[in-house]
Amino acid sequence: MILTLLILIPLLAGIIGFAMSGTSAKTLALVGSLATLVVAIVISMGGDTSWSTPWIPRIGTNFSLATDGMSNMLCLLTAIVLPVVIIANWNKEVEKANSFYGLMMLSQAGLMGVFLAYDAFVFYIFWELALIPVYFLCSKWGGEKRVPVTFKFFIYTFVGSLMMLAGLIILSLQNPGLSSYSFESIKAAGAALDPATQQWVFWLIFIAFAIKMPIFPFHTWQPDTYEQSPTPVTIILSALMVKMGLFAVLRWLIPVLPEGVAFWSDTVVILSIIGIVYASLLAIVQTDIKRLVAYSSIAHMGLMSAVAFSDTTVGTHGIMVQMFNHGINITGMWIIVSMIENRWGTRDMTKMGGMATAAPKMAIALVIISLANIALPLTNGFIGEFMLFNGLFQSASPYHMIFMVVAGLGVILGAIYTLNMVQKVAYGETTEMISNKDITTNEYVGLAIVIVLIIFLGVYPKPLLDMTAAISGVVLP
Repeated sequence: MILTLLILIPLLAGIIGFAMSGTSAKTLALVGSLATLVVAIVISMGGDTSWSTPWIPRIGTNFSLATDGMSNMLCLLTAIVLPVVIIANWNKEVEKANSFYGLMMLSQAGLMGVFLAYDAFVFYIFWELALIPVYFLCSKWGGEKRVPVTFKFFIYTFVGSLMMLAGLIILSLQNPGLSSYSFESIKAAGAALDPATQQWVFWLIFIAFAIKMPIFPFHTWQPDTYEQSPTPVTIILSALMVKMGLFAVLRWLIPVLPEGVAFWSDTVVILSIIGIVYASLLAIVQTDIKRLVAYSSIAHMGLMSAVAFSDTTVGTHGIMVQMFNHGINITGMWIIVSMIENRWGTRDMTKMGGMATAAPKMAIALVIISLANIALPLTNGFIGEFMLFNGLFQSASPYHMIFMVVAGLGVILGAIYTLNMVQKVAYGETTEMISNKDITTNEYVGLAIVIVLIIFLGVYPKPLLDMTAAISGVVLP
């Protein structure tokens, strides 16, 4: 029953927040997110692992929730990111703050449902519920081009979701009954399909996940959406929602359609690796710091996607570790980007410089987070990336060496665009700031949480490794 609290607390906080004043809604969102964090910590330390109750028996679905190492880790990540975002943006004025923070909490409830769902129909419902608040957040509080950008985001995700729903219905019809959407039933239905059928059903389901990660060539919505979204929403998209796609691949695709995955795995790996190099090259030539970070995220997710289809234990474990670490690092990076934009009044790196002189604490935070972003040893990004390349190297594909070498270019290119960004922003000639403040108290708290996790998990990653080692499915009562 405790699993339901991860959904109910942010859901109720979001709904109640709509009826409150702006400041009260923000306070309620912070309290609700902290309460959710406490529950997530309890569950990750060995709380209930499953819960199920009849829901819509006529279509064969139960409201089933369950946790294993992967879902525990992603629920914990979601529970950490939301209060960090709220704290870091505490002193920023938001129009109609009650609606803004209400939608933020509803998105957290949807995300928790995605990571906990152990019934395919429940998974689909929460998949949509997580996206709807973000759509309104982007369209209402986004930048000047928010309307066309949000429309593009909606079309991509809506089409992908419909394809996924069609695939799930096809699978459920193979075993009609009282629990035809349960994980076990969907898995058995997928395995029973002949290889040719699995190969085309694979794309029905995979495209929705590929759009959400996103991987090449389904990525074009992402840079524009990240650029136009307000920073708290960009963090939710970049740190959490892209993990929905990768989580879904590991939970609802690879175990369900083994023959389809085996047939198309090299194709997906090639697309993912193209995305790594392509996004990294685009990041190098960016002058807009927000778009640089957006393309950096595509490159990181491309590596995780490639390893997901390499079918190795160490690679799968590395994906789970790196999903958590990437979520923490990219949260810190977006907070810094927001601070830079607020202080310098621009996102153009050619018009920045001298942060180390003008705002030394901010510069130190930028350097630490940037080093984690390029997986420097003793930062949290290193152990996960090492496991990812280890898994790619151990792949049974005859092209595994080529895959690893080309994917490795992403590490070199990542160092180039990240260190180049640090040099342009933190050093060189000092440019005038429109605000002379360094790090405010609330920003200090938010960044301190991120940096402590970067260093702690870089030096001592065992707690995260132990949590994510439990990757086997659970059996519902």
